Amino acid sequence: MPDLRYRFHTHDFGQHDIHVRTLRDRQQFSDGDGEAEKLEINSASWSHFGVVWSSSEVLAHLMADYDVAGKRVLELGCGIGLPSMVLNHRHADITASDYHPRAESFLRFNTTLNGEKNIPFFRADWKHDDCRMGRFDLLVGSDILYEQDHVEQVSGFIDRHARQACKIILVDPGRSQHARFSKKMVSLGYSHSQSRPESTAFLENPYKGQILRYARG
Repeated sequence: MPDLRYRFHTHDFGQHDIHVRTLRDRQQFSDGDGEAEKLEINSASWSHFGVVWSSSEVLAHLMADYDVAGKRVLELGCGIGLPSMVLNHRHADITASDYHPRAESFLRFNTTLNGEKNIPFFRADWKHDDCRMGRFDLLVGSDILYEQDHVEQVSGFIDRHARQACKIILVDPGRSQHARFSKKMVSLGYSHSQSRPESTAFLENPYKGQILRYARG
């Protein structure tokens, strides 16, 4: 199986930069041991964890000055984990999670690349609870509502890992599931609001998505 090919990017966040190694493109694939196949991650979607998506950039810029003092924070479906790296640089209490078997190794490489401390990581399956993770004050994610099943899975996972007083911020590029997801979250006792990002000048193309906010307590 051919070796993976990579790209290196620098993302500017005002007074500091975050450097990341990503897959060169979405054509990369490596699953020689069949681990991803066992997790039902097919070859067409295998590479999705390994690039930085626009929604992740929007979330990362939002986290660059978000009030996280005293909050335990979880990034859901982190992929490359740009928002987690921004929060880690700010010395936030950040934990990252993803289902992909290669996400943790990429995150560790990139935190080392930036000279930062390791970010606690859990391989998380939204269909199941993981009592080791505990509960969080703030849960964030970007573009994680891309399958119909994710409405129930993500809302349930959030509810199991959110503290009674909590906030949830999801950046959604305009997936058709977000309205159903918001209704589900309201039914679980969360308030809901949404808005456009104030500025996306850091993106190459206009961003058509929304910032979805939920709160309880």
